[in-house]
Amino acid sequence: MSSEHALLRSPLHERHEALGAKFAEFGGWTMPLEYTGERGGVVKEHTAVRSAVGLFDVSHLGKATVSGPGAAAYVNATLSNDLGKIGPGQAQYTLCCDDETGGIVDDLIAYFQDDDQVLLVPNAANTAEVVRRLVAGAPEGVKVTDQHRDYAVLALQGTSSDEVLAAVGLPAGHDYMSFVESGFDAVDGVGVVVCRTGYTGERGYELIVENEAAPALWDALMAAGEPFGIAACGLGARDTLRTEMGYPLHGQDISLDVTPIEARLGWAVGWKKDAFWGRTKLMAEKEQGARRRLVALKATGRGIPRPHMGVSLTPDVRVGEVTSGTFSPTLKQGIALALVSSNVNPDAELGVDIRGRVESFAQVKLPFVDTSVRES
Repeated sequence: MSSEHALLRSPLHERHEALGAKFAEFGGWTMPLEYTGERGGVVKEHTAVRSAVGLFDVSHLGKATVSGPGAAAYVNATLSNDLGKIGPGQAQYTLCCDDETGGIVDDLIAYFQDDDQVLLVPNAANTAEVVRRLVAGAPEGVKVTDQHRDYAVLALQGTSSDEVLAAVGLPAGHDYMSFVESGFDAVDGVGVVVCRTGYTGERGYELIVENEAAPALWDALMAAGEPFGIAACGLGARDTLRTEMGYPLHGQDISLDVTPIEARLGWAVGWKKDAFWGRTKLMAEKEQGARRRLVALKATGRGIPRPHMGVSLTPDVRVGEVTSGTFSPTLKQGIALALVSSNVNPDAELGVDIRGRVESFAQVKLPFVDTSVRES
């Protein structure tokens, strides 16, 4: 979509305008990139999440339900992860892969409500395609419904997120990758799905609510979070936070041209399942080995990598390309994810071509920033 008026808007768009948001296009939606003001800007917003609490509008994310007798079994026979390992009230990271190539159509979260209903949250740009594929293969009695524009999603992330939720009367403290459905007192008759998930690596929650109630929920959270130093956060900070954790972004680190094995997402594949899309191709690739792999790179100097920059073993031997690259506000260093040849020694130092100058990068283990203590 090329023109501003053609882009979809979040039900919170007016709230963002009032906060002086700078907008950008994400998956066909116009969404806040960062905010102005005392707590605004990517670095300040990023730091608020790492040290206190931040509130994101991620309503551009897709929402789809698979319902009817055998709905969960159908999802389990199509998406990569093993839904049989979780039960009602739990969530799971999973992949929608192409059946012929094994490439990643999308990565998404599945919320297992019961055997007859599963809520899926795919990426904005891929929702229609994921829904199309699920509709095409659905057995009789199973209905796939695209609810992309019916619900808003707010992400409350950071060390004080439990306290902020409690202050507005919503449940907090449940296990990671689980969810609770609750009423929201500020708007009678409105339910909120409070999911203990997120894309920042910090303790946090994602809240799914009907569009009409989203502004009231946003206002309540911002007011309750004020004593804790809450910041409204844009998708710029969301990107730096997820990169520090090594979480992949579809369209950059993963795509139809990248398989779960290449992306080191084999842990999100139920290898013992009898069926899922792409199984034959991925089983063969698992046995033979992938031709490339996603690696984490940290600058040894002052270079700041960006997507599509070349990665080399020596100045004359290109071995891959940066898929995500940024300045880490936490580490004060350049960091990157890159797809490189599987033949490259994992201990080898690599070069990144930054505007004609080759800067040195070390291969490191993910995450770049350890938040495991705060996530427990």
